Amino acid sequence: MCSLVFLYLLNLAIAPVFTATAKGKDKGDKKGFDIKSLSLREVGARNTVDWRVWLEQDGDPISFWHDIPLYPDEKQNNIVNIYVEIPRWTDAKIETKRDKPLNPIFHDDKDDVPRYVASIWPHKSYPFLYGSLPQTWENSNIKHNFTGYIGDNDPMDVVDISAIDPGYVGQVRTIKILGAIPMIDDETTDWKVIGININDPLSKKLETIDDLETYRPGLKQTFYDWFTYYKVLRSGSLNTIFGNKYQDSATARNIVAESHGFWKDLVSGKEDPGKISIAQTSQPDVQGSYVKSKDATKKFDLPKKSDVKTPKERPAKYDKWFYLDENFEPLPEQEIDVD
Repeated sequence: MCSLVFLYLLNLAIAPVFTATAKGKDKGDKKGFDIKSLSLREVGARNTVDWRVWLEQDGDPISFWHDIPLYPDEKQNNIVNIYVEIPRWTDAKIETKRDKPLNPIFHDDKDDVPRYVASIWPHKSYPFLYGSLPQTWENSNIKHNFTGYIGDNDPMDVVDISAIDPGYVGQVRTIKILGAIPMIDDETTDWKVIGININDPLSKKLETIDDLETYRPGLKQTFYDWFTYYKVLRSGSLNTIFGNKYQDSATARNIVAESHGFWKDLVSGKEDPGKISIAQTSQPDVQGSYVKSKDATKKFDLPKKSDVKTPKERPAKYDKWFYLDENFEPLPEQEIDVD
């Protein structure tokens, strides 16, 4: 834990190099980040491998991953921005395209077939909004101090447990961090940060994940179980949770701050990005990855405007529920055929 605190303090020490430019771009570009100025550029048909969603500010493309500030206020490290990939009660496996300029949202696939997550009773697939924390990176070049495993090379995953609305793909919202689950996925660190929309009245009563039991009895365990078994139909085994428990808000905030530091090293070139596209429009001082948003459409040959096609029908097999026994094993009478 001491190492985490040190990393957090180090992160604060170097933060001004990035945050000063995030709040005001250079004179040749538009003003700093403003949620009210955001729009989406959607191209293609949903439920297909060619479908893409780019984020726009004032009509010009920016990166979901690199250009949304993590902290709305640097003095409040329990309040963070997120962007939604998977709305609540939907099952399309939607993710951030790491290797394409400005990291559009896309429908993940296996062998060019879009992937979905099966609904396991009593959940209709994802029981919360699922997305990513911008300006974070699960560093895949090192073994993480907390888990001992390398990172999964993505922005940190986050869920919003609020019930005020189901959200939508590409939505940017602000949450309060309540805790986190340190999942180990394919021998990599894959944190799941748990938070609640600050516009949800319940958020004022919650400070950490344990507070849920007072106001939403059973929800904490239900969500923990979901993370344990939601891949079992595909993988044949339960997911591994490091330490077999939630981590509290303080630990989660330190891990997020550490991941934010990893991201800074990523876009500045201190870490090898591999196939990750680190192009960003909000940090003009970081010349190796910076491009003006007004030039990005032409530079990266992006579609100039939205062109939404009729969604392709999703596979009928995902309309049904699947059932597990008390040991989280699929009931034997079920016909299981999921990707």
